[in-house]
Amino acid sequence: MEQKLIKNGMRKNILINFIVFLIMFFVFDFIIYNQVSNSLYNQIDEELLKSNQIQSNNPIRERKELLKDEENITKPEPINNREFDIGKEISPRVISIIRNSNNEIINSEQIGRFYEDYGENISFDKTNLNSIYTTEINGKYHYRCINYKVEQDDEILYIQLLANTDGEQQSLDNLINVLIIGTTVLIIIALAASYLLSKRVMKPIIENYRKQTEFVQNASHELRTPLTIIQAQQELLLRDPNSKIIDNSESINQTLKETRRITKLIKELMELARADSNKVKLEKEETDINKLIKEISLPYSEYAKLQNKEIELDLKYNKNIKIDKSKISELLVILLDNAIKYTNEKDKIKIRTYPKDGKLNIEVADTGIGIKKEDMEHIFERFYRADKSHSKKIEGTGLGLSIAYTIVEMHNGSIKVKNNEPKGTIFIVKL
Repeated sequence: MEQKLIKNGMRKNILINFIVFLIMFFVFDFIIYNQVSNSLYNQIDEELLKSNQIQSNNPIRERKELLKDEENITKPEPINNREFDIGKEISPRVISIIRNSNNEIINSEQIGRFYEDYGENISFDKTNLNSIYTTEINGKYHYRCINYKVEQDDEILYIQLLANTDGEQQSLDNLINVLIIGTTVLIIIALAASYLLSKRVMKPIIENYRKQTEFVQNASHELRTPLTIIQAQQELLLRDPNSKIIDNSESINQTLKETRRITKLIKELMELARADSNKVKLEKEETDINKLIKEISLPYSEYAKLQNKEIELDLKYNKNIKIDKSKISELLVILLDNAIKYTNEKDKIKIRTYPKDGKLNIEVADTGIGIKKEDMEHIFERFYRADKSHSKKIEGTGLGLSIAYTIVEMHNGSIKVKNNEPKGTIFIVKL
């Protein structure tokens, strides 16, 4: 079931990433194509518009034979035999076609071979005036066109300007081929990238799921052990209901001990759950950290003396710091409690405070049994207990350092552990 959920999540992430990549590629291709297309056609369109302006400033005129005798003017030739002055400044790339009101081409002699080869296939729409459009001739030659209307000598004529764009069209066709090949390669890369990104995204989710499952299993185990003991002790009491309390004091004491253990475990689990859900709000206040450490360490110093251990204070941080007093107190209790648990007679525990790099540094060092190097990477994980053979003799849930780590993290600080030479452990907190 777990594997199925992970695989489904992986596939979903791959699909979403792939779709995002596709959209990006197609938008990118669309922008490139339009930019190149516009840049290719802009010059042609400018030439057409310039030719249009030249034509407007140079109206069509009949060529008349001027005789020396002004009174003897030749009659106009038939309309199809007229010659027209269409301006000498028009780009040689632009072909100018003149049509009458019946759409007939009347400057066939001027456009020569072009009229003979394609005259009948040149489309024309007299309603589409003064705007540039694209047309094809014989389905393979591409032109940009503009049409406009001229009224002269009570006669309506239409001028159609055409500019060949086969070169530009070929460039665009080549660009499309390049974009298709490039996009295909990018799609393959996108598939691989989507898989790698999904794998990377799912990795912490899978890790958290694994930790959550392990957390539930460990919590169940930690709760089951004391509950089993309580149940067994209660069943022993029921076997002899008439016995006195003093006769069963050991069983009752064991039951109370395990009950306290369960209570502590549940409290710690609830604290971690609240921290995970970001429901814990810090109540920070200006605090004299040295004074706080003295207050917390005092009962532990007396307790340590009973075990022939020593707690030494070296407090050199002489400023107040804004912290959640109750949370930092809990942090110090966890570190001191651990230090006392994992030290033997005649061992020493030293608490130091000092400023470094603009931060408060708190060190809790001991000369106890120490922590193996391979255990240091996991020491702040929930339910993890280093030196398991030794820890079986020591009460604990394996949640204390996890809570300590959470408290420090909530204060945007850091906590780390290292070996204390020649033996023991040092916990360093930076706030």
